[in-house]
Amino acid sequence: MLKTTANRIVRWKWVDDILIHDGFYYEVDKTEWSGIDWKKVEKTVFKLQNRIYRASESGDMFAVRRLQKMLIKSWSARLIAVRRVTQDNQGKKTAGVDGIKVCTPQQRLALVGRLKLGTKSKPTRRVWIDKPGTKEKRPLGIPTIEERAKQALVKLALEPEWECRKEPNSYGFRPGRSTRDAIQAIYNSIRYKSKFVLDADISKCFDCIDHKALLRKLNTYPSLTRQIRAWLNSGVMDKGIFDETSQGTPQGGVISPLLANVALHGMEERVKQHAETLRMFTPNGTQMSRSTKRDSVSLIRYADDFVILHSDLSVVKRCQEIISDWLKEIGLELKPSKTRLTHTLNSLENEKPGFDFLGFHIRQYKAGKYSSGKDTYGNLIGFKTLIRPSCKSIKAHVKRMAEVIERHKASPQEAVIKLLNPIIIGWCNYFKTVSSKEIFSGLDNYLYKKLRAWGRRRHPNKNAHEVASKYWGKSRKQGLLGGNNWAFSNKNGLELKRHGDVTVNTDYVKVKGKASPFDGNYIYGPQRLGKHPEIPIRVATLLKIQKGVCPHCGHSFRDGDKMEVDHIIPRAIGGKDEYKNLQLLHRHCHQKKTANDLKEIRKRNLTKTMNKLAQKWEKWEWKWVDDVPVILGSKSDGGTHNKSLVSEEPCEVKVSCTVLKTSGTRESLA
Repeated sequence: MLKTTANRIVRWKWVDDILIHDGFYYEVDKTEWSGIDWKKVEKTVFKLQNRIYRASESGDMFAVRRLQKMLIKSWSARLIAVRRVTQDNQGKKTAGVDGIKVCTPQQRLALVGRLKLGTKSKPTRRVWIDKPGTKEKRPLGIPTIEERAKQALVKLALEPEWECRKEPNSYGFRPGRSTRDAIQAIYNSIRYKSKFVLDADISKCFDCIDHKALLRKLNTYPSLTRQIRAWLNSGVMDKGIFDETSQGTPQGGVISPLLANVALHGMEERVKQHAETLRMFTPNGTQMSRSTKRDSVSLIRYADDFVILHSDLSVVKRCQEIISDWLKEIGLELKPSKTRLTHTLNSLENEKPGFDFLGFHIRQYKAGKYSSGKDTYGNLIGFKTLIRPSCKSIKAHVKRMAEVIERHKASPQEAVIKLLNPIIIGWCNYFKTVSSKEIFSGLDNYLYKKLRAWGRRRHPNKNAHEVASKYWGKSRKQGLLGGNNWAFSNKNGLELKRHGDVTVNTDYVKVKGKASPFDGNYIYGPQRLGKHPEIPIRVATLLKIQKGVCPHCGHSFRDGDKMEVDHIIPRAIGGKDEYKNLQLLHRHCHQKKTANDLKEIRKRNLTKTMNKLAQKWEKWEWKWVDDVPVILGSKSDGGTHNKSLVSEEPCEVKVSCTVLKTSGTRESLA
């Protein structure tokens, strides 16, 4: 290597005894975590990821492996891996079996220096969590901080390769994709034609994946294969008891979702291959083309949940058999209790029409000419497709709100409002892209009855009118149609959010089939991020104002980045809570700016304190005696002693307060 500038290094290599230029890289300050130029680091890593994506797209696997090795060994990638695990991740303070946490900048830099792929791995710490909607427990495996950083590093290298190869209708655990994209894909498949549905779920997907089959699918270079095998076979520690892991990927690991997606890769293609063999004809009697046959069958998958859609029941049944045989090759099987055949419009073998998927209920209803949907030519199709929150989701939401109210019977109104608001906003944001207006109104009615009972229990000696006037009143937030005259609020202006106040917008646009954050399109990703239904209005507005760029580091926001709202001028020193004083930052950028803001706040507070002390000292005549300020008397008394301050009249009175450090000039403190 030959150094050219202060931080720019030329990389060279020997080819047939000839020195060949191999590009540039930038030397990062390895001494101070706060001195790292994260914009440069992010740019370096993203360029390598984009090259991996392009090489995988062209089928040049030799270049893919070479670039992956370069990325894993690079200092910049290791920095980002450590930052994501120790700063950006919500579980950054959760330790593994070794009990070690990495919280200080020195510890982070030391961890960066230690990151290196190996053949051994420490076992994961088993934690049991509640499974939503059931009494079952879900096992989580918590790796150590160092293993998590290694997994994040490997994920940086593997994800671009597999994002290029992933199937277009796979939406779970992928950057830039969400549950709404999966739901919209289903809607696009059935909006003009009713179809039979196979609604299926894979039994214990994460726990039963065959390790050998998974490693064969990965087909990566040997050292990386050995490291992944070490993670898969690391075992778990549950209450001090060690258990071996001969199958499955540990839930809770950074790389586990990616490995699960790799294991399930190929399901959609297998179904499409079967569709090519079908004898299908157009209305004119001619045989359909191969591409039309492939498009007639839809497999939409989100993690381990998937649906298969087709207009012929026999085709759907045959696809079920094919998928069952295909899953056996990787050690998996369908869960009978969560697998059912149904139809989107009509009943099928005592099965009601419609199906649930990802918390949504999807069904078609027969309709007349005034409410029927239309095809692309404007012809009536005789039904309409509606997607609503499922009954199971509604019951779970109602139960959660009821539990909060029951647990806080004696709590003040303010506490109840603060606990209910995040629950209401989160649930409504998830379902506001489908036909949920009537359900939102019904939930508001239910919540009012629960809160009315809560208020009457607190005041048994008051009538209903007195209770209502105490806890309900006119909203201070005026909208286009006026304010709410019946808002559950207190005197300080804190108000309970209503489900009905959330605007329902069904014009959600599905992500493009092959779109990826690594394809080099810097505009598409930030634009979709700003329109995501679950992003708060303030965050979406700031994304639009900043054009998707973090003003602190200058790097574009991407899906998966932790974003936080920051006050440009801190409120502690006079900043206002308004858009011209707000900016959207990465979490790590926000932490860095907050540290600088605290220094400025402490400096200003110290200046204020010193000014107040100086004003007080100006009222007295004093001099230095042995580096101690000594009061001679009050200036208002002409320099004489204030007898109210001392019991006797000595010629000098030494100050009993804390001695102030000043310059050696011994001038006035002012």
